[in-house]
Amino acid sequence: MRTRRSLTVLLFLAALTFSKAQEIPVDYRLGENYSDRYKYSTVLTIDRSAQEQTVLVRTYFGGMPLRPKGHFIEVYDTDLNLVADYNYKYAGKHMVDGFVKNGQLYLLELVYDHNDEAYNYVVHQSPLDEFNFTERKLLSIPSKEVLNPLAVNKYNRSFGNGFSTATHFTDDRSAFAVTVHHREGKNEKYHIYLFGTDLKLQLDYDFSNYIEEKNYAFENIAVSKDLKELYLMGKAFFKKRRFDVKERRFQYELVRVVKGGSKTQEFADAGRFPESLKPVLLGNDLKVVGFYADRKDNRYNGLVYFNLDANSLVIKAKKYNPFSDQFMLDKFGREVDAEIKNLIFKSVHITPNNDILFSAEEYFVTAGEDIGTGATKKVDRYHYNDIVLAKLDASGTMEWARNINKAEVTQGDASYASYTAYGHGEDMYFFINSGENPQKMSKERILFKQGFSRNPNMFVIKVDAEGDLSYKKLVDDKEVRLPIMVSRPFVGEASNHLLFYAKRGTKKQLVEVTVK
Repeated sequence: MRTRRSLTVLLFLAALTFSKAQEIPVDYRLGENYSDRYKYSTVLTIDRSAQEQTVLVRTYFGGMPLRPKGHFIEVYDTDLNLVADYNYKYAGKHMVDGFVKNGQLYLLELVYDHNDEAYNYVVHQSPLDEFNFTERKLLSIPSKEVLNPLAVNKYNRSFGNGFSTATHFTDDRSAFAVTVHHREGKNEKYHIYLFGTDLKLQLDYDFSNYIEEKNYAFENIAVSKDLKELYLMGKAFFKKRRFDVKERRFQYELVRVVKGGSKTQEFADAGRFPESLKPVLLGNDLKVVGFYADRKDNRYNGLVYFNLDANSLVIKAKKYNPFSDQFMLDKFGREVDAEIKNLIFKSVHITPNNDILFSAEEYFVTAGEDIGTGATKKVDRYHYNDIVLAKLDASGTMEWARNINKAEVTQGDASYASYTAYGHGEDMYFFINSGENPQKMSKERILFKQGFSRNPNMFVIKVDAEGDLSYKKLVDDKEVRLPIMVSRPFVGEASNHLLFYAKRGTKKQLVEVTVK
């Protein structure tokens, strides 16, 4: 194992001009470089046990064309040593997620039972000290089999296939909600379930009356500490309503579900179009933060803040904070008709003073062609571009907004692209993959690019309480000769540790980052 202390960084201010160097309090250490038998795999989950063991589960692929063959489980100790592994030779068709609780590993799968003609959520469970998986049924929903039962998410909305379901974990992964939209005869049904990670059912609610006129695609959730209140935020798509040319076909709605019923709150101010709204529970307070546009085409103008009564969902206060001219200059330089589009929520951090640090990423998909051996096929390319970070004070007034220019595109595993954000005290840290050196675009602007290459580098960017930005190359290809899955770490907030997985082909390695 090797340990390296962070040295110096270049400080670039809000306009991304350069100043003197200062230290970023981030250290890292490396685990051993291990050989691995599975060349093609993706990470399903990373979690940590009560004994501080890190448990990593990968889906591995084989055959031609590649298809899931099973799940490989790795257990690491606190010194990043691989102490155990296990090949669970069960592939599954729709393995959804996994987590660790009370010394047990749980894998959550959606599977179709042809005998019962129903979709079942099944839990695969095993002790960590001696792997021996058993299965049990968590939910069963009668339905015909459809091509893609996991079709509804924040990037893809398809409501007409007869069955759509999604799972939503809380930020601290202490609970998860399951939403199911399906047909029962000629009728459409929508059910919402809430489970703790002990797999006890906390809420079971029939939401069907709400979908007579709208289809719901939820994006984010918040749950009370006693697991008795569930808040779901998402887009409600109108089914039959006629639209003015200036209107959108959906609106954001917040749904509160408790044992006795539900309430909804619409976010539909005239001439304002919210996007990427996130509910945040702060004790008895319920905040909602996100972006807004003055037009229906997602050309964002600023940040929006709502303060709601957590029980009635009545809006007690709201603020629309337009982006400043300085922010637009930081982002676009001196381009004419610059626009901010396609922002996807990524993270929220509450400071000790109850200020809100909110980050999002420019995300979009383009279609293209891949010319292979004797054939051309259509492919989707996933773009992960600029990071937008804003600070709101406790009353919802925007103190500043910053932009970090980057450009990434991938056709494969998105774990190597995008970024991870981590809030610590008054500061926000971003971890991204980039090329050897950022590209200086002008006096005021700098661009990180080449997110996944054979020369991987992981950068850390710090944004302090005043909005000043600094960055440094944290890990380079001289120490880790593998690309790092920068957007899929285990985040240990209690210890301020982030654990990243690096892998290419038959080699793998852990990178542990500590924020001081």
